[in-house]
Amino acid sequence: MADHQMKTRARRTVLAAIAAFSTLGAATATQAETDIKLVLNWKYQGPQGLLFLAEDKGYFKEEGLNVTMDQGNGSGAAVPLVANGAYDMGFGDINALIELAAKKPDDAPVGVFMMYNQPPFTIAVKADSPIKSPADFPGHILGGAANDGALKLFPALCSISKTDCSKVEVTNMQPNLREQMLMKGQVDGVFGYVNTIRFSAKLIGVDPDKEIRFISYGDYGMDLYSNAIIVAKSFAKENPEAVRGFLRALNRSIKEAIKDPDAAVAAVKAREPLIKTDVERERFDATLADEMSHPEVAKIGLGDIEEARLAKSIDILVQANGLPRTPSVGEVFDRSFLPARSELLTSVE
Repeated sequence: MADHQMKTRARRTVLAAIAAFSTLGAATATQAETDIKLVLNWKYQGPQGLLFLAEDKGYFKEEGLNVTMDQGNGSGAAVPLVANGAYDMGFGDINALIELAAKKPDDAPVGVFMMYNQPPFTIAVKADSPIKSPADFPGHILGGAANDGALKLFPALCSISKTDCSKVEVTNMQPNLREQMLMKGQVDGVFGYVNTIRFSAKLIGVDPDKEIRFISYGDYGMDLYSNAIIVAKSFAKENPEAVRGFLRALNRSIKEAIKDPDAAVAAVKAREPLIKTDVERERFDATLADEMSHPEVAKIGLGDIEEARLAKSIDILVQANGLPRTPSVGEVFDRSFLPARSELLTSVE
């Protein structure tokens, strides 16, 4: 009997040890997963399916990452949110990052994956507007959201086009009122990204091809990069493998989204059921065509940058905005976290 009790106690001890070891192992596995908080550029729209598929298909989990993605309030707004530590990463405007790097180099995040390699910045006017070019801006009212990337670049456009923008009234508005205020004549033009305005107009029953005209910054020598994945320097220094893993997962997700755009838009709808699927699918396709298909992609791959082009962009912003210093290309973009060149897309078609 005593021998049986001893054996029973021994079995219980072994089982308890196994249970404790399993619990410890689970805890260790949980601890090994790196948390990443990322702020998006805008509200939930079709193109964000490029990122959402990485979560839905488990690509982030496979890299040992627990990624939380929050809606944003403008591409320019993502930069200070990463800089002040509210987020580890963001999907934000590289030009806003350049400005911060010029003013506060120690605080500025760094770009690690260039998503939008063509300049989407525009000022939209009604089709019958007397405004045909920047020279016609003086004497008119232009409006935009405070953190809009095109609005932040307006001084540079004025400088490059030699327009006296001191005679232009600029007013801020809530982003959701932009297209309505334009069409009602409450402002003469609005700042924004061309596809954001185009498809937001469609959502309120406006035909952008017939009722709106776009004055694009790229037509005036501003061949700028736009939105990139940005990361806080402190986070990148402390978690370099997490950043690399995030970009590997993102790269896989972009390939999957391009292969199956409907799945990408469905991933957005799962998070925001009120979106109009057909409009967001159109927006997704237009984003690929208008914002992600710069000819350089065929040479360097989607995600990377051409150093000479970025250096020119930095010079444009520094001179036009009177910035206190000229950040180096390396301060603004760090390609060391990118997947291998052979893994990057050379076309988004």
